[in-house]
Amino acid sequence: MAAGGSDGAQAAERPYDLVVFGASGFTGQFVVEEVARTAADGALRGGLRWAVAGRSRQKLQAVLERAAERLGKAAPGTEVGVLLCDVGDAASLAAMARQTRLVLSCVGPYRFLGEPVVEACVENGANCIDISGEPQFLEGMYLKYNQKAAEKGVYVVGSCGFDSIPADMGVLYTRDKLKGTLTAVESFLKVKSGPEGACIHDGTWKSAVYGLADQDNLRKLRKKIGYAPVPVVGAKLKRRGFVFYSPEFKEYCIPFMGSDVSVVKRSQRYLHTDLQETPVQYGAYVNIGGLGSVIKLMLAGILFILLVKFSFGRKLLTKYPEFFSAGRFTKKGPTQQQMDGTSFTMTFFGEGYSEGQDPQNGKPNVKICTEVKGPEPGYVATPIAMVQAGVSLLEDTACLPKQGGVYSPGAVFSKTKLIDRLNKRGLEFSVISKAEV
Repeated sequence: MAAGGSDGAQAAERPYDLVVFGASGFTGQFVVEEVARTAADGALRGGLRWAVAGRSRQKLQAVLERAAERLGKAAPGTEVGVLLCDVGDAASLAAMARQTRLVLSCVGPYRFLGEPVVEACVENGANCIDISGEPQFLEGMYLKYNQKAAEKGVYVVGSCGFDSIPADMGVLYTRDKLKGTLTAVESFLKVKSGPEGACIHDGTWKSAVYGLADQDNLRKLRKKIGYAPVPVVGAKLKRRGFVFYSPEFKEYCIPFMGSDVSVVKRSQRYLHTDLQETPVQYGAYVNIGGLGSVIKLMLAGILFILLVKFSFGRKLLTKYPEFFSAGRFTKKGPTQQQMDGTSFTMTFFGEGYSEGQDPQNGKPNVKICTEVKGPEPGYVATPIAMVQAGVSLLEDTACLPKQGGVYSPGAVFSKTKLIDRLNKRGLEFSVISKAEV
């Protein structure tokens, strides 16, 4: 029986199905709204019992009031619990974890604040989901807690936000829609903004600064884990240059700097080793526009890489995010108008072998193009992805891996109804074209 399962004894012991930890943070407030909406929709059989958690009762109440104001009918009522706990106080985290089946952890940068939450959840039998885009944190948690989580029947699932649900589930969707064997996929992310432009809260910027500064330790960590190499099936996917022109989009593109590639690779490794499925090679890119955008980005990138190497440079970058990112990252985060005007499309170009063709022989002979479309990625799509991942974890228990553990989204959700749930909430997965080559 998975931890926090739905048998009567466990439900009686645990008053909540789900707790949003860090509910009064910038992203946390949007996650609270999304949970309230989901609870009002009756997404869980028997209703959703939930709570918010954080350091200040006053701030948590204010977040619930703000959500009530914005949601009208779907407003969270007085039945929502309020739990006081602090990431620096292990006893308070343990008390929170003991009261719920699932914690949605919204407190970042995760490399500094994430582990105590994971530890409390694993020790106290609560599942845990986060929205980290930090490979070092995600893989570090795997190294430290996978074994114990498996013993306890607890599922710890990282990157359940915009990094990296569209990418990881998009690859699986593409694979499932191809009649035959998918062997390679490239994804291209395009973010469109309205007249107000788009911006991101500086929490994400901080994660990028510290992540880039720590690349060497990530290599050491991976050595320690001792990953088995994932076999290459079919034609080898070529790596593209740092900047290249895409004839499909008539725009310049660069490799995507987030954690998507490492997350998809972890999912594919699990699906190959544990479920004997054919692994899919993956490359992730982002569309940046015309030549002017390329030049601006190169200059900003060089400056960023130089400053990240030194502690005073990192201090400057984290103190003045707006200046160093040309207004892309701010301490205030985006306005409602900016969020309303922003959307994303992730396009997947897949190739593989038709049914009956041996992928070890000859060239790929089928192509497929799919896409995932959604609203503003950081604070609209991320809460939707996180909350629906949570609902899948609570509701689709029969379709989860047999054992608990520290998983990537594709590994844990590949057999669940997560994609259907996301489609209903406005993250739309669709097939654009299929062709025999």
